[in-house]
Amino acid sequence: MADNISRVFADAIAADPARPLLTWYDDATGERTELSGATLANWVAKTANLLVDDLGLGPGDTAAVLLPPHWQTAAVLLGCWSAGLTVTDQPGDVDVLFATVDRSTEADAGTAGDRYALALHPFALPLREVPAGFADYVTEVRAHGDHFGAYPPGGPGHAELRARATARAAELGIAPNARLLIDVDALPDPVDWLLAPLTAGASLVLCAHPDPARQPDRRATERVTHTLP
Repeated sequence: MADNISRVFADAIAADPARPLLTWYDDATGERTELSGATLANWVAKTANLLVDDLGLGPGDTAAVLLPPHWQTAAVLLGCWSAGLTVTDQPGDVDVLFATVDRSTEADAGTAGDRYALALHPFALPLREVPAGFADYVTEVRAHGDHFGAYPPGGPGHAELRARATARAAELGIAPNARLLIDVDALPDPVDWLLAPLTAGASLVLCAHPDPARQPDRRATERVTHTLP
């Protein structure tokens, strides 16, 4: 079993990095973003390099991720795990924090000195106005390298997290090479919408605020083989 949860992602893209790995829809806004494994890996590497090179973080350190399901959230989470960090969704005693603008005030309850705000713009545009005490994640991460090869041993909980993801993939009936359509409003836990599918070797079609009328065409267009929940 991998000692760093990011190896789950490395294994998921190894066979064909060019294939669509994560496709994001938001039916409330009409957004659609498609990322190949290689493109997502680029974002993940940049995030890990930001954490390690700029902030000097690694195993034993903790990141608070106050973000909803989103393709950029996937990059942040996988980047944190690649650097060996433990991830929490609470802004308490942590070393770095990532948050949407509307949750930025929650950072005041925690200890993180390094804080990054995300606009979650479909084309990854920077924030027009950055909250006080924060840096713009998109602006900062772009300056970092496209490859991250260190993969330090995972921090506390990585093996347990891998085991949870494997068990959850079995519970959800995710088959290898499946193309999953996932309602992230119903399954907001990253174990369900990100780690379990990657552990099983599946690719993801994530949908927020799903419009039932659009789903039949989407299943056909995206060649969906399985729908969650």
